[in-house]
Amino acid sequence: MEYSPKKMTALLEKYGFTLKKKFGQNFIIDENVINSIIAKSHVDKETMVIEIGPGAGSLTYKLGLSAKNVLCYEIDETIKELLYYNIGELSNVEVIYKDFLKADVINDLKKYSYSKLYVVANLPYYITTPIIIKIIEDEIPVDKMVVMVQKEVGDRFKAVPGSKDYGSLSVFLDYYFDIKKLIDISSNVFVPKPNVDSIVVEFKKKEEQYELKNSKLFFKLIRDSFTQKRKTLRNNLKGYNLESVEKTLKKHNLDLSVRAEQLPLEIFVEIANNL
Repeated sequence: MEYSPKKMTALLEKYGFTLKKKFGQNFIIDENVINSIIAKSHVDKETMVIEIGPGAGSLTYKLGLSAKNVLCYEIDETIKELLYYNIGELSNVEVIYKDFLKADVINDLKKYSYSKLYVVANLPYYITTPIIIKIIEDEIPVDKMVVMVQKEVGDRFKAVPGSKDYGSLSVFLDYYFDIKKLIDISSNVFVPKPNVDSIVVEFKKKEEQYELKNSKLFFKLIRDSFTQKRKTLRNNLKGYNLESVEKTLKKHNLDLSVRAEQLPLEIFVEIANNL
């Protein structure tokens, strides 16, 4: 496969493919960036890879060369000819033309054998968060995700307590994963060029998670705590046993005047387990 803006543009014209803004289609065409993503993902011949939104197949092709198998989900069937042209020679790559958010991924994986399951993808930016939430809620047994996302979104994913980007999603993800930034990505490596810069973020499944007495209560507590970010827990948690919440906070030299953005994961866990 050849990597260049000129080659990609020529292929789009050859196959009469029209880029669709509604699917967030920005195709990466920088081979060095793709090689860096593959290297930092540590994909090998024992790895099963899920890719969401392969697009024209630039990343898919390199994944196919490195991984045991690659299972792709592509919502846009009109790209089928172009994608086949780029990756058709790879017998270990399967493309399912379906909305990933509606797919039964656990069932789709049953025919494969593997020792590691990774998600490696340039995620469609308009549905980045729903994709990650689906992976968690459907209990897809991923060991690691290495995903390219909009920089602003990536900053929220890896935000720490007290920072402006820290929110309920940060806490939610922190419960499941160790998160770190791998690469900064310029908008210049895409066709068409997006209006935002990107980053590649790694989500590595935590070997040990905090024990929860009631996970539904825990995640509801997090959402409610951040309902109005600038308000205190006293205001956001009016429907809870505030006496119990305050008792836990006092153990950490805090009180109900604290805002959710100041609390780390372990305090949220403690509050929920004491309710």
